[in-house]
Amino acid sequence: MKWEGNRESDNVEDRRGDGGGGGGGFGLGGRSIGIGTVVLALIGSYVFGVNPLTMLNLLSGGGGGSVPVQQQTQHPTAPPSDRQGKFVSVVLADTEDVWTELFRAKGGDYVKPTLVLFSGSTATACGTGQAAVGPFYCPGDQKVYIDLSFYRLMQERFKVNGEFAQAYVIAHEVGHHVQHLSGISDKVDQQRRRASERQGNALSVRLELQADCFAGVWAYHANRARSILEQGDVETALNAATAIGDDALQRQSQGHVVPDSFTHGSSEQRVRWFKRGIESGDTARCNTFEAGQQL
Repeated sequence: MKWEGNRESDNVEDRRGDGGGGGGGFGLGGRSIGIGTVVLALIGSYVFGVNPLTMLNLLSGGGGGSVPVQQQTQHPTAPPSDRQGKFVSVVLADTEDVWTELFRAKGGDYVKPTLVLFSGSTATACGTGQAAVGPFYCPGDQKVYIDLSFYRLMQERFKVNGEFAQAYVIAHEVGHHVQHLSGISDKVDQQRRRASERQGNALSVRLELQADCFAGVWAYHANRARSILEQGDVETALNAATAIGDDALQRQSQGHVVPDSFTHGSSEQRVRWFKRGIESGDTARCNTFEAGQQL
């Protein structure tokens, strides 16, 4: 992926090394949304002997309660100086440029999210963010949170390499921010409160697949404007989408697949919706909520 020398975002908050913080558990409860919720499910299964499906359901809002807003301390926003920090900052800037233009084209204003780099744990408006959860978006403060050790986990546990795969992770979480700004997330939350667990899971799948598609839309426009893609880049993102499909994770953790418990979508679905976004560059093609039963 070509990124060096491109604009860096001013909206990166580097909390690495500040000792973490925040009290209480990380109550996602349907309020914060993350590509990395699957990672906590696997780690919980491996380290604590917890059923990964149970943990994944809790993290995705199934049976979760309301989330108390946590008081956050102010943190300095000095730009990161290390290579990984700069990479994240450039990717965020690229999403800012793309979504600002796409919102403007439809007569809207794009409110840029802040991306928080942290180590271990940190306070968020959704509770205490833990590294084990992986990257996530908190609509309460409109921030994307990431512990960069997640990228090492992608390489070691999921065998996924490449900077564009890492950029896909960020773009997916920014996709959740776009859903928040567009009112999509709030509508889904309202529907889930009235839904059964199976219906709530199905709504979560549609939300996640749309964020995958939005990540593809970003890549389409970023590449047209700045030629960021190199040979093999798209394949690395597809490998990432495949690795974190619910069916792949369930086979790895329990040896069989339970489709009604899916919260993020199958590997095939995640790949297909990301490809739809990157091939069309059209957000209208990302309407998973009108896609019928066969996503």
